[in-house]
Amino acid sequence: MRILVTGGAGFIGSCYVRAVLDGAYPGYEDAQVTVLDRLTYAGNRANLPAEHPRLTFVRGDVCDAATLLELLPGHDAVVHFAAESHVDRSLSAPAEFVRTNVAGTQTLMEACLSTGVPRVLHVSTDEVYGSIEEGSWTEEWPLDPSSPYAATKAGSDLIAGSYWHTHGLDVSVSRCSNNYGPHQHVEKLIPLFTTRLFAGRSVPLYGDGANVREWIHVADHCRALQLILTKGRGGEIYNIGGGTPLSNLQVTERLLELCGAGADRVRPTPDRKGHDRRYSLDGTKLREELGFEPSVPFEQGLAETVAWYRDHPDWWSTAGRSGQRRFEQHGR
Repeated sequence: MRILVTGGAGFIGSCYVRAVLDGAYPGYEDAQVTVLDRLTYAGNRANLPAEHPRLTFVRGDVCDAATLLELLPGHDAVVHFAAESHVDRSLSAPAEFVRTNVAGTQTLMEACLSTGVPRVLHVSTDEVYGSIEEGSWTEEWPLDPSSPYAATKAGSDLIAGSYWHTHGLDVSVSRCSNNYGPHQHVEKLIPLFTTRLFAGRSVPLYGDGANVREWIHVADHCRALQLILTKGRGGEIYNIGGGTPLSNLQVTERLLELCGAGADRVRPTPDRKGHDRRYSLDGTKLREELGFEPSVPFEQGLAETVAWYRDHPDWWSTAGRSGQRRFEQHGR
């Protein structure tokens, strides 16, 4: 078994790669993994076991057709994580998001088709649905993205789906809620707030802090992805909900407590343009078809995540320096 993982040096991709190499997924204990990553600011080789005998790392661009056509032959599956994913960055530099998320996905799908890759999983986000006042999104919900980031992910979902409908490429699409856990770049809410609090700094909370997100531990997300890869149906979309809806203010309050900081460390910040008010995924399809349930309770996972950042200052002070300097406000 050979798997190619795009964006495998990033937060979620590297968690998936480490799980495969650790033998966490039945039937994949001996799988060979090829990671293709451009190593932008959000990719970090330190997220991967450098000397693992079943890992091959290739520094390259998912938009580079020649590289893909050279790498893909012989692989049994592709898991496509590679994407620009920070909402704030998409507001100021949307062209890079269009290039990587839309053109990159099309280039990859075409290369998979050309080289006969048997199975493809395209990893996406709940943000493609926009915002929902009440209830939860099913997979049939219309797409209504609010940011350039979300719009490019919606476009990439449609491109992936078109290769199923037009060419019969065996591709599924997953849409997940907010992830958290170790190795996440410090431009995102939980690691940004955690590292700033440990450094004795204030944390920037958008608007009134009432924007609601649904949280899932990255390990649970990756476990769901493996289920979709191995048991999911081609041409289908699967929502991966975390089942833990919290406002940004509620998350902030928990982080203050875990980091031993007071409410005076919160700095109210003008709200982001087009800031979605509430996300909520209906995970019935994934639960009933594939038997998925999240296994990491949020309070436990958050405490363990904060402890990881506390114990790894060298990782986040190096990996996150550029993102923290340029984008002090949190992403989602």
